[in-house]
Amino acid sequence: MKVEWKGVYPAVTTKFNSNDELDLESYDKNIAALLDAGVDGLVLGGSLGEASVLSDEEKFMLLKHTIKLVKGQIPIILNIAEQSTKAAIQIAEKAEEIGADGLMVLPPMRYKADDRETVVYLTDIARSTTLPIMIYNNPVDYKINVTLDMFAELAAFDNIQAVKESTRDITNITRMINRFGSRFRIMCGVDPLAMESLVMGADGWVAGLVDAFPKETVAVFRLVKAGRYEEALAIYRWFLPVLELDIHPKLVQYIKLAELKTGIGTEAVRKPRLSIEGDERAQVLKIIDDAIAIRPELPTESWGSPALNS
Repeated sequence: MKVEWKGVYPAVTTKFNSNDELDLESYDKNIAALLDAGVDGLVLGGSLGEASVLSDEEKFMLLKHTIKLVKGQIPIILNIAEQSTKAAIQIAEKAEEIGADGLMVLPPMRYKADDRETVVYLTDIARSTTLPIMIYNNPVDYKINVTLDMFAELAAFDNIQAVKESTRDITNITRMINRFGSRFRIMCGVDPLAMESLVMGADGWVAGLVDAFPKETVAVFRLVKAGRYEEALAIYRWFLPVLELDIHPKLVQYIKLAELKTGIGTEAVRKPRLSIEGDERAQVLKIIDDAIAIRPELPTESWGSPALNS
């Protein structure tokens, strides 16, 4: 399936059971809710998907399972977050063999590569696969900034097509567009900057809280792109306290707790993460419960097919 890099792409959570194994039943329930809301793609095995504690075998199992589950309705993107170029290339090749529609690629993990090393790492992966690639640019959390000059080098590779823009600098969207036009699709990667990013020209939203509030997330995106800013803003202002859970170091625990509260997920995480408790749990629950108590009425129109077809 062709990846348009437009619309809402949930960074899906990975579900675990009490034996610390993949919980595919709970996973399927969450994916069904996302599909019902009209999301436009899925990103598997990202930071929110607990990539750092998944084995390669589990990642490929999730990929195969999701492809079978989704049945070609929307693109399936597999995340690559590796320490070595060799390991990253092996995952890219295996993902293509299994049938992934695209890849999201982080710069090298742990080692803080310089600009030249980062570009070579990314282009080595691009050479190894025909799959389209979205570069995950998140210098806040991962300490490597993929600069505009670096993107100028990456532009030589046709399959490097998009960026998950997580610099938290809204002006970077305009800088990318001013320099490259439409060469790179821009996907917002920071939930509490989503509407601002979309208004400034981002093509889509790699979202986190969508896993708990899928219809509200899709509504914000569709309304902004339809120019219905006041309607989008009303939902977005309600949503913002919850969206801010996405930028906390414990975003996995917080978003999984939100999934539990909205009835489309579970709270189980894989150690060393632990479910939150005490005052921290009470504070996060209050944010989630307050939002659920005044959940907004959404537009009555049926969103139908994904945004890339609208």
